[in-house]
Amino acid sequence: MRTIWHDLECGAYVEDMALWRALAGEYGDPVLEIGAGTGRVACELARAGHDVTALDNDPALAAELARRAAGLPLQTVVADAREFELSRRFALILVPMQTIQLLGGPEGRRRFLRCARRHMRDGAIVAVAIADQLELYEPVAGLPGPLPDIREFDGVVYSSQPTAVRTDAGGFVLERRRETISVSGERTIEQDAIHLDRLTPDELEREAGDVGLRPAGRRAVPETHDYVGSAVVMLHG
Repeated sequence: MRTIWHDLECGAYVEDMALWRALAGEYGDPVLEIGAGTGRVACELARAGHDVTALDNDPALAAELARRAAGLPLQTVVADAREFELSRRFALILVPMQTIQLLGGPEGRRRFLRCARRHMRDGAIVAVAIADQLELYEPVAGLPGPLPDIREFDGVVYSSQPTAVRTDAGGFVLERRRETISVSGERTIEQDAIHLDRLTPDELEREAGDVGLRPAGRRAVPETHDYVGSAVVMLHG
């Protein structure tokens, strides 16, 4: 079921794809994606002919990605982004969709950046998407919230509705209401919350400097009606 929720809540996002395709074309292969999930970015690049390694810490998501990537130039790796050790170096390392903000604060990010630096070829780039500003909201009684993402799979209807974005001491908490309706009509409801560390491009560049990486410019992914925009921080050795 984790793969279904992941696809439902993340799979439709395409606003960043043109940037990842452009960077892969500019810097070449091989490409390493961090936090690849079920392959939204990795499969797209592999279908375009790029040699891709897709890393995720969730075995279920990685297994589904491997199934979808059958026949493509794509290898999956189950590992923690803060402590992976691979047998090759990469021309491009991608970190899409605020994955860097899930690593447990500055020390977790530095551990990832050290790993990334060890896996970079000469002239390689690390490109990291972050969201440093999120629009906060709370549910208001009597008013409809954002529309849910809905999908039917094997007769079961899955619905995931954003319910709040709040701040806490270290960042942001994104809350969702997950609902399923079975083939027989049985309904289940659960709450899900994701914590994103607060992080700015300047802070990330300073942390990268601590491990020997240097700023190499920034790119932007524009916001849309449904999705927050991202700053993409570029780093080189």
